Amino acid sequence: MAPHANGESERSSQPAQHVEDVVVVGAGPAGLMLASNLARYGIKATVVDDRADKTSTGRADGLQPKTIETFRQLRLGDSLLRQGVRIYDICFWNSSDVSPLRRTGRQTHYPESVNVKDPFILLVHQGMVEDALLRDMAERGVEVLRSSPFATYRTTADSFAPIEVTCGSAKPGRTLSLRTRYLVGCDGAHSRVRKAMPGVAMQGAASNAPWGVLDGVVESNFPDLWSKVVIHSETAGTILCIPRERNMTRLYIELDPRLQGDMASESLTQDLVIKRAQQIIAPYTLTWKSIEWFSVYKVGQRVANHFVDDTERVFIAGDAAHTHSPKAAQGMNTSMHDTFNLSWKLNLTLRGLAKPSLLATYQEERGKIAHDLINFDVEHANAFATGDSNALSANFDDNIAFISGAGVKYNTNVLNHPEANPRGQLRAGSLLTPARVTRYIDSNPVDLQLDIPMLGQFRIFILVSDVHAASHFLNSICDSAGDRSGSVLCSATAAAAQSYTAFGIPPPESEAFAQSQRYTAVSKLFTFALITAARQDQFEIADLPPLLQNSRWTVYLDDIDRPESCTQKWVGALRQHEVVLVNVRPDGYVGSIGRWDAADEGSGSVASAWLEEYYGGFLMT
Repeated sequence: MAPHANGESERSSQPAQHVEDVVVVGAGPAGLMLASNLARYGIKATVVDDRADKTSTGRADGLQPKTIETFRQLRLGDSLLRQGVRIYDICFWNSSDVSPLRRTGRQTHYPESVNVKDPFILLVHQGMVEDALLRDMAERGVEVLRSSPFATYRTTADSFAPIEVTCGSAKPGRTLSLRTRYLVGCDGAHSRVRKAMPGVAMQGAASNAPWGVLDGVVESNFPDLWSKVVIHSETAGTILCIPRERNMTRLYIELDPRLQGDMASESLTQDLVIKRAQQIIAPYTLTWKSIEWFSVYKVGQRVANHFVDDTERVFIAGDAAHTHSPKAAQGMNTSMHDTFNLSWKLNLTLRGLAKPSLLATYQEERGKIAHDLINFDVEHANAFATGDSNALSANFDDNIAFISGAGVKYNTNVLNHPEANPRGQLRAGSLLTPARVTRYIDSNPVDLQLDIPMLGQFRIFILVSDVHAASHFLNSICDSAGDRSGSVLCSATAAAAQSYTAFGIPPPESEAFAQSQRYTAVSKLFTFALITAARQDQFEIADLPPLLQNSRWTVYLDDIDRPESCTQKWVGALRQHEVVLVNVRPDGYVGSIGRWDAADEGSGSVASAWLEEYYGGFLMT
């Protein structure tokens, strides 16, 4: 797996036996999220796309709180947060034959119960999201091969033989031939990769109800133009109104043939859609100063029966694997989290650090989320179409955690081990919840779930009340993970160090400010973090075991959140001498939680064996 350059001219001069690590088909948000993350891990994917240029207007429009958090963790969120429009509420308007259009409800989009740092939808068009990822990739030497539509792939019974991929080429009369270890189709609802996978097909109901979508600068006397609004007319249909960046507004306009008879696709013109929108919003006026994007779509709720082929080396993600309505702003978010999930698993697999059981969890985990999304979307779309504000509001309330992304949960598997008697908010298979602590070394208040950047590492949080009282336990844990212990953590760390050294890809200049080595001082695979209720003047970094001394940037004081501290939020109030370990996956999901009494002499050894069992389940030993 040597580093390799991207670009057709370089590729043509490479020897025939050259094999890519990953070929990504599709340069939308899902494909770029995958390529960007792989590049951060030191793996230069080859990205091909059938389009001549990147997305400039329209398409997906909103980032949910969990996706905002992900971009913060990747240190890519600043430009999007600066340029986007934040939506904190949702309004409902209705009219009928006997009642004029009126506001029938207003509610906070994400109430405090959702428990997210950013309780809003960030409205940015798809091209802005792609730009953030493309800039990150370019800094790391990864570009997109455009005007290169995927054509075919071929595998053999030999699982070590490369996948043969054929694409079109920007040069007339030529094709692009690639050989790769893994192929990932992120090429949309009409995915050619999916269609080329034997036995893989979309299942579910296709929709015949068309919707028009318009992006533009509008003039209107409608009072809630800068909130998210559902406007329903019993006689004319429904509009979803969303404010956008650069003073624009997006309107999703229902074109239900039941209201106006069957309509041929060619009759669904921009003028017809505008007229329908004006009918629905009457008596308020609605005109456009400019229109940037117009489209008509029909989308049903469908999920692929498999997200991976029989060779377990060809994958699909995003719209290639699942389709649904866009009315709850889930498509781009779910698609990017598909490949966010896949990226770190591919990284460890390509480096020979993971057992096959790790990569197998992609289908299991993201397939579940796709079905959860479809089940929600069926109810949501029906409530939306009927214009019943009470039913729509109830649907939001029932699913608001899932909509935000914070409530996405994975089932028990080799990565997620449920705690027998959980206390606090953390659960295996769920995300870390927001918490504020003080970083010991510089006294900075930080958001704990965000402070450690996404580096493809597992995080091992150790929560103690009294550092000195738990010293024997801490020494035992740290010794078992040390560089001469022979443990799973030790051997995986050594193998990871060798692999990352072999790649030798220099970080971009922008990472000089991130100082990522602060979080990899002990291991390229694990970041150890200590959270304690002890005061800063009650212990020194030098009092800690060497492993935690070397992890000084991840020693935290639990002294900010009140009345409920970080420890209380995450794992409940600690009992006397209790120590809690929390294993967190590279994508921010909790893997397992263990508790021990540090006063018991052998508790450190038992905890070490617990860590061995967890990581030994999916890492090579």
